[in-house]
Amino acid sequence: MATALLFPGQGLHFVGMGQSLAQQFATARRVFDEVDDALAAPLSRLAWEGPEADLTLTANAQPAILAHAIAAFRVLQERIDLAPTVAVGHSLGEWSALVAAGVLDLPTAARLVRQRGQFMQDAVPAGVGAMAAVLGLERAAIEQACLTAAQGEVVAIATCNDLVNTVISGHAGAVERAGALCMQAGALKVAPLTVSAPFHSPLMAPAALRLDALLAPVVWRAPQFAIQSTVNAQRVTDAAAFRQLLVLQMTAPVLWQDAIAAIAAQGITAAFALGPAAALPGMVKRTARGIKVTVVSEAADVPA
Repeated sequence: MATALLFPGQGLHFVGMGQSLAQQFATARRVFDEVDDALAAPLSRLAWEGPEADLTLTANAQPAILAHAIAAFRVLQERIDLAPTVAVGHSLGEWSALVAAGVLDLPTAARLVRQRGQFMQDAVPAGVGAMAAVLGLERAAIEQACLTAAQGEVVAIATCNDLVNTVISGHAGAVERAGALCMQAGALKVAPLTVSAPFHSPLMAPAALRLDALLAPVVWRAPQFAIQSTVNAQRVTDAAAFRQLLVLQMTAPVLWQDAIAAIAAQGITAAFALGPAAALPGMVKRTARGIKVTVVSEAADVPA
């Protein structure tokens, strides 16, 4: 059976994430310890005990999600004959996919995503940018609304999650104007998102430049299985391509819908969504009903 691994992005973290895995499985505990040591900080305690406001900070949420996802992956890996064909990561989740595939080691990835999160936070002053989810409107109509609403500012599609859920990002005023135009064009709803910066928009260019410099000395190993990139929706097996894709990811939209459609076309019929991934099955179902998704997030999920 052709199987995929799915890794979540930012926004799905919660206090207590991964704690039951670490309590019940030594493999998971070692993952959190490894990340704590790499960051020289008790990230596991923050993930399990909060406070939520500190966990939500981008520089903390990103490595915490990475740790939870890899803990779930390694617990699953030691309990079943796991031979994935491909992995798909939603934005930050692409880093988890690279660790699972052996392209990056976990300590290196933890340090890099913490800095990535800080770069993203620093790129745009608070209050300048915004993001909003547009529900029930086709992508082409949203793109046209963004073009019309820009008026010298930046607003663009940031994530294409599925057929009914698209996120726009950019200057706050431009996002508000684009949202109003989307409603006029027939959107069911436009919902502002509580975010700290306008992610996946051209406003993240300063963060992309800093990340590119940070990645220059990194050694990229050949993946043990393919990565279906959400930057271009293409299957990637060339280690040399990952640096450029991770930099492009900062300013480019997340083509999750396109990547899921691509793996379905490749014959994928089952997938494991790993870590804080409760939202992923619905997003997959709305694009590829033929893929059965099993979430592995906490200890209770493992026996099933």
